[in-house]
Amino acid sequence: MNIGLQGLEGRVVLVTGTASGIGLATAKALVDAGARVHAADFRAPLAEERLGADRLATGLLAVHQLDVVDPAAIEALVDRIGNKAPLDALVCCAGTNILERRMEQLTDANWRLLLETNLTGVFSCVRAAMPQLRRTRGHVVVVSSVSALWPDVSGPAYQASKAGVLAFMRAVALEEHGRGVHLTSVLPGMVATELLHKRAEPPRPEVLEQCLQPEDVAATIIFALSLPERACLAELTILPNELQALGRT
Repeated sequence: MNIGLQGLEGRVVLVTGTASGIGLATAKALVDAGARVHAADFRAPLAEERLGADRLATGLLAVHQLDVVDPAAIEALVDRIGNKAPLDALVCCAGTNILERRMEQLTDANWRLLLETNLTGVFSCVRAAMPQLRRTRGHVVVVSSVSALWPDVSGPAYQASKAGVLAFMRAVALEEHGRGVHLTSVLPGMVATELLHKRAEPPRPEVLEQCLQPEDVAATIIFALSLPERACLAELTILPNELQALGRT
């Protein structure tokens, strides 16, 4: 049955945070769907290794060194991409957390690290990409978190950064919908990524088995990008079915 989903073949997509987790899974899924993917991470050699020689050989994948806390580097990369073909989509997956995350443990440096990476990094990427996305009536997808809305053990700085992302995306969506730009916030629950090991007590193996997998969130992102132009999936919360109720973990 054809339900009106659009193919992604040939669409130009920049994905950040592609060396691991959701960003890696999303870049893989996009290449496999025929998109022309620019995979960016400050650990570019690791991203290239994990994305694999087979995908690089397709000619659909380019890997770039990028730290999302460097606005000038973001502008330069987006300009280089746009000189060949304008972006159809931006997917912001880069993010981090810290081990000593409780309020009494937070330092000024760690507070700034999380805000600059998780929130300001998104702003810098969206600002740089927006002129191209207006031209293509493109799409921004940003990975926020259920912790943007519900308290959990991810820590005040992380939760503040993810809540800021959600508010930012809502505001930009209000301004940009008239230009045809789509904006989607994805709010996952616990995902089995490297960030879970940046906890004072990392999850037990049996808990990790019940978590969402990065591929689950990547599939959600692919779905959002595949909707017909008349539709926009503004926000979506995805939870591990057997593990997490909102606000519980």
